[in-house]
Amino acid sequence: MNTVPNSRLRQEIHEQPEVIARLLAEESAPVTRIVEQLAKRNVCYVMIAARGTSDNAATYGKYLFANALRLPVGLAAPSLYTIYGSPPRTGSDALVIGISQSGESPDIVAVLQEARRQGATTLSITNAPASPLAQASEFSIACHAGPELSVAATKSYTAQLTALALLAATWSGDEQRKAQIQTLPDAVQHTLGLAPTIRACSQRYRYMEACVVLGRGYNYPTAHEIALKMKELNYILTEPYSSADFMHGPIAIIGQGFPVLLVAPSGEVYPDLLALARELKDKGAELIAISDRPEALDMAVTPLQLPVTVPEWLSPVVCVIPGQLMAHDLTLTKGYDPDHPRGLRKVTLTH
Repeated sequence: MNTVPNSRLRQEIHEQPEVIARLLAEESAPVTRIVEQLAKRNVCYVMIAARGTSDNAATYGKYLFANALRLPVGLAAPSLYTIYGSPPRTGSDALVIGISQSGESPDIVAVLQEARRQGATTLSITNAPASPLAQASEFSIACHAGPELSVAATKSYTAQLTALALLAATWSGDEQRKAQIQTLPDAVQHTLGLAPTIRACSQRYRYMEACVVLGRGYNYPTAHEIALKMKELNYILTEPYSSADFMHGPIAIIGQGFPVLLVAPSGEVYPDLLALARELKDKGAELIAISDRPEALDMAVTPLQLPVTVPEWLSPVVCVIPGQLMAHDLTLTKGYDPDHPRGLRKVTLTH
């Protein structure tokens, strides 16, 4: 087994409580000022542009703004701007958000430039405050993740989620939400305590070649992000699904021993996920469960018990942590280098 001691990726995974705490400390006042300006703009809908890991954060934002602010939210199609040359009309009552770790991808920059030209309010969320994306937007929220040297994004992803949550909580004016978000650094710190358990179980999945990851609602993007990490680092054919979509056909692939990672924390969608877990167990699936609920954990071959329960709207920040740890440790178990996944670069420029 390849042992890369204290890999950069592992270090960055464990930096996340500090990153989130720093973001909340540094950006709470600037976000309050941004919200004061948004209140004057009569924003009626939100559009978010992103790629890769940041696109999973954007999907979280779709649920977040729709739920907390009752705003319709759409995800941009950047190729309409850069390849087809037919950007949609964006009114002055729109907020267009660009999310990017590096802030360099030309197609995401193009979406914000065009939206701003058309009179929309624009905002960027990036780990690079001097980047082209930040310069293209009227407002910007910095992720404060520090240099992210590992190719696989971890701390910048949870920072993006936290930035979106901070914006939504502040914009909603909900004091309870604003208090709840302050619990995130400790919640993530406690969840990192699962590392020894996950390290011990990684051997079981050394020869896994395919699996599915299931979530729903706020944790639909968590399923996508965990699947992305498994693909990037372990080269495993990993398919993410909403649990509802999975029932509409793909469940047919499940047979005896087929690996299924289920993201099922407490919340409104938990009963639906629990019912699916029962069906998967009946079909003989190899169930890996990320949950704080004993019913779901008891059905799993590999239970990964979340040590804390956070409000469902914040749970993606916590639930992705076991997936990050599992992807990292499985990389070592399979004999790969987690800091140098094949064929990938840290910054990908798409047009």
